[in-house]
Amino acid sequence: MAQRNVYSSKDEPEDAQSPEEVLHSVMQELEALHQNVKGQLNQDITRLQTEKNHLIEDIEDLREQYRKLQSQQMESLSGRYIQQQQLWLKQLAQVLAHNLQDLLVQRFNELSANSGNSLSSPIPSGEFPIPLPPSNYDERASELLAALDERIDRSFQMLEQDLSSYESELSVRLNNMQTLERQGEELLQNLVNRIREELESEEEYLENPFDAQDSYPEESTNSVRAQVLPPTPAPRPQESVPEPSSVPSPATAKASSQVQTGLVLALSSAVVLSLFNVCLRILIKGKNPRVVFGLFEFPGVVTPGFGNSLLILLMRLIVVMALMPILATFLYPSVWKDIRRLFQSGDRALWSKVLGSAFFLFLSQVLIYLAIGNIPAGIAITIFFIYPIVTVLGSWILFGSRPSTVGFLAIVGITAGLILVGWPSFAAPAPGGGNVGVGVTAALASGITFAGYVLLTQMAAGKLHPIPFSLVNFAAIFVFSSLSLWVPLSENFSPKIDQNVWPGLILGGVVLGVLTLFSYLLNNFAIRFAGAALASVIGTLGPAMTALFAFIIINEKLQPVAILGMAVVTLSVAAMSVERIMAPQKKAS
Repeated sequence: MAQRNVYSSKDEPEDAQSPEEVLHSVMQELEALHQNVKGQLNQDITRLQTEKNHLIEDIEDLREQYRKLQSQQMESLSGRYIQQQQLWLKQLAQVLAHNLQDLLVQRFNELSANSGNSLSSPIPSGEFPIPLPPSNYDERASELLAALDERIDRSFQMLEQDLSSYESELSVRLNNMQTLERQGEELLQNLVNRIREELESEEEYLENPFDAQDSYPEESTNSVRAQVLPPTPAPRPQESVPEPSSVPSPATAKASSQVQTGLVLALSSAVVLSLFNVCLRILIKGKNPRVVFGLFEFPGVVTPGFGNSLLILLMRLIVVMALMPILATFLYPSVWKDIRRLFQSGDRALWSKVLGSAFFLFLSQVLIYLAIGNIPAGIAITIFFIYPIVTVLGSWILFGSRPSTVGFLAIVGITAGLILVGWPSFAAPAPGGGNVGVGVTAALASGITFAGYVLLTQMAAGKLHPIPFSLVNFAAIFVFSSLSLWVPLSENFSPKIDQNVWPGLILGGVVLGVLTLFSYLLNNFAIRFAGAALASVIGTLGPAMTALFAFIIINEKLQPVAILGMAVVTLSVAAMSVERIMAPQKKAS
């Protein structure tokens, strides 16, 4: 589809050609592009496989070297331990021999002195005299042997203590070596797992090269989808890796024709969303029947109220949940694999963020339906745009991202515009007989709850692809809507439907669901071609286009002060979007 749009902008050659020739040339170019991309992908896959084999060989070599070093270390430790034991035994033998020699010399000198036949000269160390045997030789010999035994026992005790201390020290060192061995094995295993994950992620990228190509910006809740669609979550901004100068950046790689096509698709998505809002306004009853295109009157189907808004949301989601899985599979083939991985992960923090964001979006949708039923659609959508203020302040509190000077000025401008838009609604009765206070309050509450959805989406960003995230959000909102209608509500909040209007309500739900999916599809392709930043700038035209279509289709007029406030809000939100586009360029410079 993208290629067809690109070539359709160039189908006006100067010289006339037959349709067959044009089709043949287009088919040839597509085939050449297909072969080129296929060849490049095959080369990348071959290169990655080669690198993978090299990494596996390197890992095996590292493991073999580790085992060799471990065996060598154990051998060296065991040999060193044996040598140390031999040295200890040799030193022990020398000490014992020396002590025994000194003791024997001392005892022989004492025996000689006692017998009266002492030697004329002292006995030198290392020589054993042969004195005359005394009369009490046996007694002295027993004393000598007892002293020798005591000395030997003391020496053996000291040796045993030394051996015990050496043994304990050796066991401590062996335990440290085993701990280091386990740590080395864990590090090696983590390295292998990380390399395997990187290779698998690169293989998945090669299988789906367009899935990761168009990353969504930091705040992907652009106003194109802000009114009736759950915006796709965006991964948190990562530090840009400098690329070689020969490789073009993603911004320069996109052709101007693709950017133009993306802007046209974004504008078409905004038009479809504005038609959605006007259709919702027509579906809800007013004080007087609404004249569609000045041709026929349409009294509406349901009265404005909380329960009826829940019912309209449920009817719309039945159509969306019937067709969204097919659309999600078309846009992102790995959507079911990602959802299965989300269910198997057991990540409670991620689930709490996903379900919390879906609940806030559910409340925002119900409240904006209630607001559109009571006040003009253009004013309701403009007041809804309070959510950028709450989002910026919430990001400042939660993430520490302080808004710039332009951000503060935009906040002031949005606040002033909201005052200008809401003031005429309180000064004069709302066209159609709605409750102005309920409508304005519901629009403000819808914007605030939508800001909560945006903040939770940013917290969960990067952990789940935008399309599976949107599908899970739609399913959760469907469950919340069903449970809200199943639970008994009070008379003021319960649905009030006449049995005769069910065919019109079902038809209206089908129209709203088809418009929802059609806008989602156009917006997704607009982001792929032009980028989410440019698409968000186009999305700021939502309030103005809603008011314009409401004036054209059902002749819903606004006062000049409200139009001025709408313009101020649109320009302020557009300034925020342009600042997000210019911020990366300023950081790069």
